[in-house]
Amino acid sequence: MGLATLLRVFLPFAAGYFLSYLFRVVNAVLAPDLAADIGVGPSALGLLTSVYFITFASFQLPLGVLLDRYGPRKTEAVLLMFAAIGAFLFSQAESLTGLVIGRAFIGFGVSACLMASFKAYTVWFDRSKWPLINGFQMAAGGLGALAATSPVELLVSVSDWRAVFLMLTGLSVLIGLLVLTVVPEKKTTASSESLASQLEGIKEVFTSLKFWHIAPVVTLSQAAFLSIQGLWAGPWLRDVVGLERGVAASVLFWVAVAMICGFIGLGYLAARLARWGISPAFTSAVCMGLFMVVQLLVLITPPSWYLLNWMIFGFIGTSGIIAYAGLSQLFEVRLSGRVTTSVNMLVFVATFAAQWMIGIIIEMWPVGADGSYNQKGFYYGFGLMLVLQICTLLWYAAGLWILKTRERSRITENLAQKNE
Repeated sequence: MGLATLLRVFLPFAAGYFLSYLFRVVNAVLAPDLAADIGVGPSALGLLTSVYFITFASFQLPLGVLLDRYGPRKTEAVLLMFAAIGAFLFSQAESLTGLVIGRAFIGFGVSACLMASFKAYTVWFDRSKWPLINGFQMAAGGLGALAATSPVELLVSVSDWRAVFLMLTGLSVLIGLLVLTVVPEKKTTASSESLASQLEGIKEVFTSLKFWHIAPVVTLSQAAFLSIQGLWAGPWLRDVVGLERGVAASVLFWVAVAMICGFIGLGYLAARLARWGISPAFTSAVCMGLFMVVQLLVLITPPSWYLLNWMIFGFIGTSGIIAYAGLSQLFEVRLSGRVTTSVNMLVFVATFAAQWMIGIIIEMWPVGADGSYNQKGFYYGFGLMLVLQICTLLWYAAGLWILKTRERSRITENLAQKNE
């Protein structure tokens, strides 16, 4: 592949995921403005922000069919127009209902930004490069998370949150046109499949034991990372650590930088280890275990450790995404769109539930007169997410033990048959 073609494939999809991640985490900085302007409590704030994830998730299965049938270029370009509508509605909303509707459109509109890129990369790049190129794609999302911190805080200081979303409206339209006009088209055999065959492909994915071996730990790990980093990290820094708003935004900026490094560094690590016979799925599982250790450190170490803890959180929290490439490698290329959208659906449903659940737990304690949240709510909410992740990691480990036991038994039986 020539450099020009490579950039035509990568850059528009990277810009789309930049936008998607910016939308995803911007409320972590805008939470005080939304709470003050519209008058929402922690539970309503959690619901408002997490609506993005439920509409995102609800379209993942049909999205997989669309990606495999019509291709990533057309699918993403059309959906980004809905994101533009959602951003405009959000900017004009005067009530919680209006914000929820706008946020729902945004989640639906950016639902293809990651999966469309993954589908395009499985078509254009050799499978040995998938973990690395996916890492660079995720780094583009990290840049979006970075843009949603101090730069957004600066914009709000000279205008307001409504102006931010008007700017995002125009950016959504621009990137949609960029994807449609710049990305080349490449036909695949999957585009000739009948709709019935494509729906059968979804069934094939969801009835596969190899899918359910790794999907639960990926789902809960990513749900914890996205729900906390996308909303509750900001209030934690404010109410548990005691940082001023501008300082908290700066910390989130560096967390986003660490996240970018994690996407690229862990993607590179997975690609290198794959050459030595270590699967991306296993690499991801080990790193997700380390991510759980980091979450424990956030809960038990002194608040003064906040910068180190949260930067490591941002770096290692990206590890779940490596498993997307690992799962794709376990199936035929024709199913790649449906594999990634299936696990993504689980991730975003879980993230919706987690982000809202943490808000509900925080609201169990009275909100301070200055709008601050009780520290106990954060500890119980984050702690529950950690316990759930540990359960899924044990499930993965048990599955590995069963697979190893079966493999040893099969080898033993083959040797016995040869000796006979």
